[in-house]
Amino acid sequence: MRTTLTAILTMACALSTSAFAADREVKTDDRLQASADVLAAMMHADDKGVPQDLLNKARCVVVIPGMKKAGFIIGAQYGRGFAVCRRGGGAGWTAPAAMQMEGGSFGFQIGVSDTDVLLLVMNDRGMHHLVESKFTLGGDASVAAGPLGRTAAAETDATMQAEILSYSRTHGIFAGISLAGASLRPDKDDNRALYGHEITTHEILMGDVKTPPAAERLIHALDRDSMSRNR
Repeated sequence: MRTTLTAILTMACALSTSAFAADREVKTDDRLQASADVLAAMMHADDKGVPQDLLNKARCVVVIPGMKKAGFIIGAQYGRGFAVCRRGGGAGWTAPAAMQMEGGSFGFQIGVSDTDVLLLVMNDRGMHHLVESKFTLGGDASVAAGPLGRTAAAETDATMQAEILSYSRTHGIFAGISLAGASLRPDKDDNRALYGHEITTHEILMGDVKTPPAAERLIHALDRDSMSRNR
């Protein structure tokens, strides 16, 4: 009897673990699709979006769809998304590495629960922080609210000063956003769900990892923007 009960409990535990893993995989895929949507919206917002020439110069891109806010005025934010970097020689983009962002209040509007966040990593120093470990924006890596519009990049020296430029979208409204004090770190659980095994951010963004099928739409959105600069 005890043996049978143990077997039943073991099977139930295994099924529960499998269900949890499957649920996480679905959520990971959903976040990838949401990230592709956010990127497309921010890059194709006529004269109110992220300047194309800044994306062309970026070494890496980080997308956090639906950043959550908790608290009133002084609160906390938490979001999960993905980072991709240019491959060596600038030929295409790497597979995505899952990331988590968290930190204190970023000045989001009171009552706003979701904010999409886009980060452009503009140089090798910023890229080094991204691929190595957890780091703090405005502390370990310099960050500035990014300019908007087709010609805004030509009118600012932000790209010469900041390692990372940050943008937000809330209810369809785009803006540069100050994220000083927020932290970025690898999302080990989502990386495991996406690739099926333990893998580091460094291995994904600096290696030759094959892009999973679920991430192809996100990479296609970046490739499409890259091709438009050469026309």
